Amino acid sequence: MSNDDKLIDFGAERDKRIHDLRDKKLNEMRQAFEQALPLPSGKKKSKSKPKKR
Repeated sequence: MSNDDKLIDFGAERDKRIHDLRDKKLNEMRQAFEQALPLPSGKKKSKSKPKKR
């Protein structure tokens, strides 16, 4: 009666689906932050200390 080839672990499948949903939400949040606060490009402004006199 039981067919082991066709068994599905619903707990594992649910965990994968939830993981995918969280990854999707994380990517959306990351894109929103990048639009609001863009990362500085490769150019760095070097702040030199004022010379002591």
